[in-house]
Amino acid sequence: METESEPYVRLATLHQLHQVMADMNTARSLADTLQTVADGVVNGLGYELACVNLVRPDGDLVVAAFSGNSAAEALITGRVGSRESWERRLSMGEAWGELRFIPYTEGWVLDEDDVPQWFTDGPPPRFDDEWHPSDRLFAPMYATGAAGGELLGVISVDRPRNGRRPGAWGREALQMYAFQAAIAISNARLRANMQRALVRLEREQQALRASEESFRQAFEYAPSGMAVAEMGGDQHGRILRTNDALCRLLGRPASAMRRYSFSDLVHPEDIGTLLRTSAEGGRAELRLARRDGTYVWVSLRNSVVADATDGPRFLLTHVEDIEERKRRELQLAHRASHDSLTGLPNSAELRARLSARLCRRPQESRPSAIDSLDAAYGDHRAQGAQLASASDGHGFDFGSALPVPPQSGLYDGFDGFDRHVHLVAPEGPDGTAPVADDGTKGLAVLFCDLDGFKSINDRFGHNAGDAVLIEVARRLTNGVRDGDTVARLGGDEFVVLADGLGREDAQDLAVRLRNAIIPPIRVDGRAVRVGASFGIGWAHCGMTAEEVLSSADQRMYVEKRSRAKQHRRAG
Repeated sequence: METESEPYVRLATLHQLHQVMADMNTARSLADTLQTVADGVVNGLGYELACVNLVRPDGDLVVAAFSGNSAAEALITGRVGSRESWERRLSMGEAWGELRFIPYTEGWVLDEDDVPQWFTDGPPPRFDDEWHPSDRLFAPMYATGAAGGELLGVISVDRPRNGRRPGAWGREALQMYAFQAAIAISNARLRANMQRALVRLEREQQALRASEESFRQAFEYAPSGMAVAEMGGDQHGRILRTNDALCRLLGRPASAMRRYSFSDLVHPEDIGTLLRTSAEGGRAELRLARRDGTYVWVSLRNSVVADATDGPRFLLTHVEDIEERKRRELQLAHRASHDSLTGLPNSAELRARLSARLCRRPQESRPSAIDSLDAAYGDHRAQGAQLASASDGHGFDFGSALPVPPQSGLYDGFDGFDRHVHLVAPEGPDGTAPVADDGTKGLAVLFCDLDGFKSINDRFGHNAGDAVLIEVARRLTNGVRDGDTVARLGGDEFVVLADGLGREDAQDLAVRLRNAIIPPIRVDGRAVRVGASFGIGWAHCGMTAEEVLSSADQRMYVEKRSRAKQHRRAG
């Protein structure tokens, strides 16, 4: 089972990985891209040394970029290793997906080959996954992004900062990084070729036909989408020409594409992103519409094709399919915010959802039903009339109507027409319940602690305990409404957030959930049973998420102590 801090580590790594991948795509030349790839491994993936070996036209690999140690960089940058030696390395050792790991126990046979290297000897590892100075880890980069395509180069990494061989998460991150690095290098080469072709097109009028053919081939047979759009005039942005890759990506024929501009195809939510993208060197990640009505995530980059005398002529737009990368990012983000065992939102996600419903304004007297509707739908007519009569006639003197002076900072983030629907609780601010249920609805926080769970772990092992937690999570989820939140706080503690409940509603929900947990759970052919203690807290504005959870936790322990031990668990 994962530790509590691991989701935060993964989220931080995801942020770093996203940043270095963005840096790769902003480099302006092939040399800058290669150095950015090497620096990204050191800055974003947690290795002290990284080397980018690039395939030359003759097939051999040259050390094109190095990061992490200036002495090693001076020693091996520019040196060449034969293709035969590299193919030998990529067929040895252990295959970690598309990665290749050669442990120090096998790598000694490579000490005398012609591949530039900086590896040194060291004592044997003290534990199984400790990194040895002579361990080797390679990440091949292929032109199509997957094994079987043309080899573009190999990323070599060394000295993980944590001193350990990378686990599943580290391997997946390095593999995904190599996938994106291959795309960035291919795009850098493509951009360089395209720019050279465009310069020749403008400067060599006598070789116009030859240059046009060169451009056409590079454009038409580019592995990613390309488009030429008009620049300036009434038809600014209209697509003049597209290649087959872009037509396939969007499912539209070239003749139909010429009727659109990118602003016609972009997702409505992304039109602002497109308009903010500058014409020269501009880059944006947005969604474009396919012919079937669905949308695909793309990275769009514009380059201006200029005339030496007349100024800009047209835009060359490079469109890269990033749907798979976006999907992986969503998967990684989900892993960072959800419990790996039960699939429920984890502690961090629970606190984020709860905090989003709270503000710093304290709970005052409970509003009437009319007041609640007015707050929800923004009806401030009575308030506006009162403020208008008390001010200079314009109705803008909000400060005189507030119970606490605005300079106190209590109302930071709120204006006179605050649209935030403030949470109230069917109990007083001091936690006391009214004598009778007056119908007030609030956000109930049910803190659930399993009774008898420890004995199951002790008697039958942690695998049985995990199975019980998974089944309890399922029963809790089935017992609440759509829109309610069931989260695992940690261990055998769960929390339910249920909005729009009164006191009796919350008590009934706690009883239903307890009854859902009590029936026997079959684990490895045996029936085990756990009980549950529930504490009901109420979230209202003026509280923090920690205060809300602490209140519900305390009430759970009061409820647990109020029942005899033999009645806490069904059996």
